[in-house]
Amino acid sequence: MSEANSGPGRVSREQRGHLWLVGLDRAAKRNAMDSALLMDLALALGEYEGNDELRCMVLFAHGEHFTAGLDLMELAPKLVGGGLHYPEGSIDPWGTRLPRRSKPVVVAVEGICWTAGIELLLNADIAIAASNARFAHLEVLRGIPPSGGSTVRFTQAAGWANAMRYMLTGDEFDADQARAMNLVNEVVAPGQALARAIDCAKRITKAAPLAIKATLQSAFLARDEGHAAALARLDETLLELMGSADVREGVMAMMQKRAPQFTGR
Repeated sequence: MSEANSGPGRVSREQRGHLWLVGLDRAAKRNAMDSALLMDLALALGEYEGNDELRCMVLFAHGEHFTAGLDLMELAPKLVGGGLHYPEGSIDPWGTRLPRRSKPVVVAVEGICWTAGIELLLNADIAIAASNARFAHLEVLRGIPPSGGSTVRFTQAAGWANAMRYMLTGDEFDADQARAMNLVNEVVAPGQALARAIDCAKRITKAAPLAIKATLQSAFLARDEGHAAALARLDETLLELMGSADVREGVMAMMQKRAPQFTGR
């Protein structure tokens, strides 16, 4: 196990075998996202993408709350002055800019999850929320629209009326409502979201990395370019993978009735 921490106000990093644990680390400000935290989160995603040992990322938060959203007091002058520019080698945490990640992300939510925090959930692949989690899209009460993907992804996940009910009012909703609107996969007891997220991530790391990437790539393609584009690519992707060492290992493991040991080749 290796561990590194960029210090309070940014994000922590910890490698556990094939897992990459990234924690929002500005608990004194309820993990409100200022420019330093956002840049460090983007860099941590880039590190994850570039490390072939890492097969699944878990995003969580230190302290009682996932995030109070964007720190507009700190960010507003920079946004007015030309916007944020992520460092080279980093990846946009909301997936609204290229390059996009090619590996899975699981999110664990405790306490408040406001504005941009909801958009982190919507850009993840699996999301676990504690029953004490509270959600709100407060942007319209601050004079701005949601700008990290919710206008597209929240409406797709929850349906137009359900999403607009909360994006247009700024009203709060709870974990059970988030589950009913497909924003989270599971609701667990308070304090258990991270453990459950890690359990899900460990299961992902046991699967074939090339197959995981191909699955995400196909789903992203369908979302970005439509069903026809994704369907047209399925046979080609399958044929590309059939000659891989992982496919041979998967078949042998099935025949020998043992757990497969995939290498990502």
